[in-house]
Amino acid sequence: MPGQPPLPPLSVTTSPARASLIANSHLRCEALGIDPVRGADGALTGRTELALALQRNERLCSHAAPVMEMLFEQIVDSQSMVLLTDAAGTVLHAIGDNAFLHRAARVTLQPGANWSEAAQGTNAIGTALIEEVPTLIHADEHYVRSNQFLTCSAAPILDPRGNILGVLDVSGDQRGYHQHTMALVKMSARMIENHWLADDHKQALRLHFHPRPEFLGTLMEGIVAVSPEGRIVGANRGALELTGLSGAALRAHTLSTLMGVDIGALVDRFRHPLGQPLAVTLPDGRRFHLQARFNWPVWTASPLASATAERTSEPPSASPLSNGRRAGGESPVAELASRPALRTAVSSSPGLQALHSGDPQIATVVDKIRRVLDRDIPILLLGETGTGKEVFARAIHQDSRRAQQPFVAVNCASIPETLIEAELFGYEEGAFTGARRRGAVGKIVQAHGGTLFLDEIGDMPLSLQAHLLRVLQERQVMPLGGSRPIPVDVNVVCATHRNLRDMIQAQTFREDLYYRLNGLALKLPPLRERSDLPTLVERLLNQLAPENTPRLSAPVRRLFQHYSWPGNVRQLHNVLRTACVMAGPGQEVLPEHLPDDFVEEARQALQAAGQRLVPAEMPQTTAAGEPSPSLPLHTLTHQTIRQAVDQCQGNISLAARRLGVSRNTVYRALKTDQNSHQSQ
Repeated sequence: MPGQPPLPPLSVTTSPARASLIANSHLRCEALGIDPVRGADGALTGRTELALALQRNERLCSHAAPVMEMLFEQIVDSQSMVLLTDAAGTVLHAIGDNAFLHRAARVTLQPGANWSEAAQGTNAIGTALIEEVPTLIHADEHYVRSNQFLTCSAAPILDPRGNILGVLDVSGDQRGYHQHTMALVKMSARMIENHWLADDHKQALRLHFHPRPEFLGTLMEGIVAVSPEGRIVGANRGALELTGLSGAALRAHTLSTLMGVDIGALVDRFRHPLGQPLAVTLPDGRRFHLQARFNWPVWTASPLASATAERTSEPPSASPLSNGRRAGGESPVAELASRPALRTAVSSSPGLQALHSGDPQIATVVDKIRRVLDRDIPILLLGETGTGKEVFARAIHQDSRRAQQPFVAVNCASIPETLIEAELFGYEEGAFTGARRRGAVGKIVQAHGGTLFLDEIGDMPLSLQAHLLRVLQERQVMPLGGSRPIPVDVNVVCATHRNLRDMIQAQTFREDLYYRLNGLALKLPPLRERSDLPTLVERLLNQLAPENTPRLSAPVRRLFQHYSWPGNVRQLHNVLRTACVMAGPGQEVLPEHLPDDFVEEARQALQAAGQRLVPAEMPQTTAAGEPSPSLPLHTLTHQTIRQAVDQCQGNISLAARRLGVSRNTVYRALKTDQNSHQSQ
């Protein structure tokens, strides 16, 4: 952490393998005739040559830059620097502590310098390029004496075919070496490789696997890219290590020959992101757990995917998505969904079609959105908190031509007023006290090419609204403290629960910004006004527990139907999530599995509607067993609860289950009766 004293230096242990690697490197340096005292020719390349190198490696730099920033944050104030080189060892980019950057420049450890073995003797960058393995060179292990004040940890960066793209390196004062540095460098190099793989194979299905399911989603997992035909077309370093195969050997396999599964089965299993990992076995007997990830809008639009669908399709049948039409004919998604191999997967995609749930109001909203999709018309989503405005925004993005680009969401109400300007527009180094070294990229620039979702736009400070309006009109951003505007191309979707027209009258929201954002205003209905509650419940339960989905009991369904759901779909999701945990896999959800405060509020709603808390098959009776006369509802309720407790021989939990209420409701009723008897 910045400001903390550095940890004491650690000794560097040399394994036989590392000792052999260094010895072989020294022999190569002797054979090249490198003078350990004078060194080799380490002159910097000219500006033109460096510019050409940067141009050739533009993609590598773009993937590596954010990773280098994160890596440097882990080693800041440690008298060190982070470097990126190309496959020839030329330094492309460097960031580090200013004082150490000046020291490093004395030995030309800076952009434009070549750090291959032929140029600098034994060093982590050059030796890693030759050996093609992560390499640590400490102090006097450097062949050239002028470099021996350094300790350098380097890892090669590989493309999905196993070719070296460049090297990521941390170099620092050898007195401040720490053993965790090498691990950080290797993890960061893997992160760059994974970004490159995902970028290389945007239209491919990607399999993430590891022997231990808890390691899925970490940098330890293997990743292979699979074409729609089932061929393995790329892999990360983790995949090579876990399978024990070279890149070429791995690419010779198909999904079926390697893991014994076909692509249709995987698509069907992982049509929802919450699908549980699948256990597979390699031909050599090794077992892995895997998950599949794919971008459905890209997948369904891909000619290769269409060809695959043709091969795997049966005669077309009626599709539940066939009512979703675009102007001029059948929806392409609906057309693909009619094919059995893809029907389930497409219907569960995160796009607009997946939002259809039988409610006519939602269907109208979806239809209006489709009419303006990709027409550069801003969309303003209105509605109460929790109605699913962000879900709609993401669906708009997924169905647009920008689906492959970033979706960036900003909640204007959750960011402190003092920080929202820097968060949105970014800032340059030194723009304000506490600003990060080298500045920060704002959310608007992060969304370049994609969709910017401004949630709770009504909570944006008035002083920033003019700035946002200028960005939307001029399509460029001026970071705080910056001198050059940055061009941006974003689709803007906004949302708010406030009445912006009233805010305009109160002069708390700019009228010109309102009309700039309000290309198409859509009101999302609250859950209490929707007719699709059973469908939503079923979908959410399937998402929360896809393997052993619980079911709602009749009393719970009655509670849900008469509840007003002030928190809307968000509240419904949270209630069901709690119910799934409390009830257990595949079990019936009873009122006692629901939050007590929810049950109490729902009970009051039932009473207001004149409904009974107990199932209809349990009539209220007198002590003699005859039907009760016309009594107040609370009296009938307490009477029924007392009878149930008596029938269950005082077992409160059993009585509550039979009645379909919570135990707290039973306790309260018994306590009320006790107090009334005492007062008589």
